[in-house]
Amino acid sequence: MINTDTTQFLKAWLRNPRAIGAVAPSGPALARLMTQAIHPERDPVLELGPGTGVFTQALLKRGVPQARLALVEADPQMADRLESRFPGVRVYQRDAARLETLPSPFGRERAGAVVSGLPMLSMPGNQVKAILASAFQHHLREDGVLYQFTYGPRCPVPRTILQACGLEAIRIGRALLNLPPATVYQIRRTASPAV
Repeated sequence: MINTDTTQFLKAWLRNPRAIGAVAPSGPALARLMTQAIHPERDPVLELGPGTGVFTQALLKRGVPQARLALVEADPQMADRLESRFPGVRVYQRDAARLETLPSPFGRERAGAVVSGLPMLSMPGNQVKAILASAFQHHLREDGVLYQFTYGPRCPVPRTILQACGLEAIRIGRALLNLPPATVYQIRRTASPAV
């Protein structure tokens, strides 16, 4: 029997396989690894490409209040489903490459963390750069970090893009029980950012 998340994932994949970039929805092991360092009592969180809401559910379970969680989902049907599934969470239906046009979801406060489920390995470099630059310039506070996973052997953001944006990537762990196994990176500003 296929669960609802898997059904939604497959429908989205059939609509636009390049936008999904995965063979199955993220599992609980990856969700735990992606969210384990987030401080729910102090960090508003912006989630990019939440898809079926696996990371969203993990963030709420960790104690992130619904009012301090905002989701950016490009797929209109998935965005509608997220709004129904998480009624207290703000959902913005838009392309993450246009984050600079997103009004601050937390008023004057900036996010402490961005959790990204975006398929950065399958995106053009200019799109990856636009997402990172907008996230760090417009939505993350100075000590804020972005969490990104990949199924590949190295960070999905090329070093040249990280350097151009004044960022660095640190591998924080591997979710071997995920299908397929995934690695999580924390991306943060370097000491003297170029962004």
